[in-house]
This record gives sequence, C-alpha cells and structure tokens, in this order.
Amino acid sequence: MATGFFNGLNKVTFEGADSTNPLAFRHYDADAVIMGKRMEDHLRFAVAWWHSFAWEGGDPFGSQTFERPWHPQDNMANARLKADVAFEMFDLLDVPYFCWHDLDLRPDQGNFADNLATLNEITDYIADKMASAKAGCLWGTANMFSHRRWMSGASTNPDPDVFAFAAATVKSNMDATHKLGGQNYVLWGGREGYETLLNTDLRQEMDHMGRFLNMVVDYKHKIGFKGTILVEPKPQEPSKHQYDFDAATCIGFLRKYGLEREVKLNLEQGHAILAGHSFEHELAVAASEGMLGSIDMNRNDYQSGWDTDQFPNNVPEVALAYYHVLNAGGFDTGGTNFDAKLRRQSLDPQDLIAAHVGGMDICARGLKAAAAMIEDGGLSDVLRDRYAGWDNPEAQAMLGSDLGAITQRVLDLGINPAPQSGRQEMLENYVNRFV
Repeated sequence: MATGFFNGLNKVTFEGADSTNPLAFRHYDADAVIMGKRMEDHLRFAVAWWHSFAWEGGDPFGSQTFERPWHPQDNMANARLKADVAFEMFDLLDVPYFCWHDLDLRPDQGNFADNLATLNEITDYIADKMASAKAGCLWGTANMFSHRRWMSGASTNPDPDVFAFAAATVKSNMDATHKLGGQNYVLWGGREGYETLLNTDLRQEMDHMGRFLNMVVDYKHKIGFKGTILVEPKPQEPSKHQYDFDAATCIGFLRKYGLEREVKLNLEQGHAILAGHSFEHELAVAASEGMLGSIDMNRNDYQSGWDTDQFPNNVPEVALAYYHVLNAGGFDTGGTNFDAKLRRQSLDPQDLIAAHVGGMDICARGLKAAAAMIEDGGLSDVLRDRYAGWDNPEAQAMLGSDLGAITQRVLDLGINPAPQSGRQEMLENYVNRFV
C-alpha cells in the first residue's frame, strides 16, 4: 500500500540537457553507454538511508525542523513506515542500490538483545520489500558513535565490555548485510580516536582496533560473505583526533595489521576536505595501492568547519574524481552513494527528490567529462612525456644501484639538470575544456 508521502510526484526520467523540468534528469541516462559500459553500471548509485530518511533537520545549534510521518523514530511501526517510504523513493529515482546504518533502520533499544531482535525484524521486512523491487543493498554498517556507550570509542574503548558490545553489534550487522545480499560491509570509526593524550594509550587502542578488524575479516570468511570489507577515513569529527584520518593513514594501518589484501577504502569527498586534501588526492592514493573500493560523493560547505554532507554540485571536482575511479578500473563491488542531506529549511518531499536528482545529474556530467578526458588521452600523454626519462635503461639502473655509484655517474657525465616546466596552468585549462 502506498504511503502517500510522495503524492503528486512522478517517476524521474531522463529528458536531456535542454529540459527545464527541475525533477528530471538532464544528464543521467542509465542506459547510455560510456566507455563500453552502461552509465548505471559505472555509477552504481546508492541512496543513503541516514540523511534521506533518518535525519531530522538538526544542526550543532538547532533542533529538529523536519516533520515526517515516521517521527518519532522510537518504535518499530514507524521504522516499517520509513522503509515503505524509502522504497517508494528508490522506485521514483530508479536507483540500483541503498546503504544504511543499523540505527537508521530501527531505534536503539538500550541493550544488545533487543537491538538484535529489532534489527532482524526490520531487515526481514526490508528483504521482503526487496523481493519485488529493483534496489539492492550496496552496503550496511553499524552506528557505533551516536549512543553514549560509544563516547570513548568502540573497538578502541578502554572498557572491554564496550569492545564486546561493539563486536556483537558488528557481527549482527554483518549478518544483516549478508542476508540482504549486500555487496560490501563498511566500518567507520566515528569515535575511534581520542580527545586528549592525557588519558589515552595510543598503542593499545591501535592494537585493539587492528585485532577487531581482523576478527571482522575472519567472520566474513566464516559466513561466506562475498562482499568487500571497507573502512571509511575521516579526520576529526566527532573525535578531536581520529585514527582513520585519511586514505594514507588507513593504508598504513591496514598494512601494519596484515589487512591490505582483505580491506579496501570507502572514501568521502567531505572527509577529504576536512583532512586538508582534495577528493582526487584521496582517490589517487587509494588507487595507487589497489585499495579503492567505494565512494561517498557528497560535499562540504567550504565556509563551515564541519561535515555538511550536501549533495554534489561541482562538476570539475566530480569529473576529476571519476577520472581516477575510471583509471583505476572502475567499481567492482563498490559504487557511488551520496548523502543528499537537505538544508534545514528544505522541508518538502519534493526537496528530497530534487536533491537526489541534482546529485545524480552532477555525477553523470562528471562521469561523461572524465570518460572524455580518458578517451582524448591528453593527461596520460603529459604524464608519459614528463616521466619519459625513466624509460632510459641507465635511469632504471640507478634504482638498483647505490649512492656512491650514482654520485660517480654524476661526476663522470657532468650531470647538471635544468628544471622543466610542470605546465599546471595549461593542464587546468585542458580540464576546463571538458567540464
């Protein structure tokens, strides 16, 4: 039975670049073929359950502004209604996937046994809806940062009982993700960090987090979960210093604890900005190590000091992001989710649809631009020419040599190199031809 929440709104369709319909796709054509693959299969869009349906419109300085039929979110009847509305929106947008935290789906019950029961109940309900729907589960994860029990961390908590509660919580969410056919399982350590070193044993906390993640990988294989385990870097929100600061930090962590062949990264544009990076930097770092798994393509407000999770609207940023995704071979089990977090003044159902339409369209424009740059080959030509000197056998031989022999070669040949222009301005102008 229809909920009526989206009454008056029609299924979103592709109308082309000349369309003035604010609730139509101008660039996202699911069946358009880009570099030999359908656009839908490149982008693999997933609606994020949390900001789309669970967020109530608060911010650090103000309380709830949204009034939804499933409020308050403290009972299972409203959780089921929220799921009904979610699947209606998935159908309106014709998206292939969704993603979730457990706390998005059902209210926290205050104890593990009841949390487990309600999680099983709501995911059974969702599984029934999936049987007649297009949208599948891209990934699930556990919210281990909102409840006060997590205030000092989950796997890094000084209290072993909290570690145990976290382990049980992750197991139950992995089981739920597996049940829903999820293609990935994500761990984001929102409280895996510290506020002050005065009461923190860094080495012990990092070792516990490494052991915890190894347990997750072991359990994945035990239950036959074929998806990818992903960790999501984030620098300093909410903890003052988080152990999963950025892609490079996470890669170092994974290598230290022997997980580099088992775990990849779920990278978010907004988190990259908080870490002082560009999104393409984080993607390039992950891709260089073979650890690029999935992406969260939202954005920050550059005038705010926190993660505002707005839907993407910057084509040049998105194009450069997908340039690195495509160069890395595209997504395997991963995809593109974006929070499409509404502003607190955007109260209506059509605002929620418009946010997703806009975000999906910007991603489509960025993907097309990225593919065009790859097919043109201008950037790859520049890289090949800039590093061409290393194709010389003598240059390669240096890498297997030693400092003394290299010094003698400089003296014998009178090597005195002249700097060569990096031509950054020309390259930036080149990118702007496509976006």
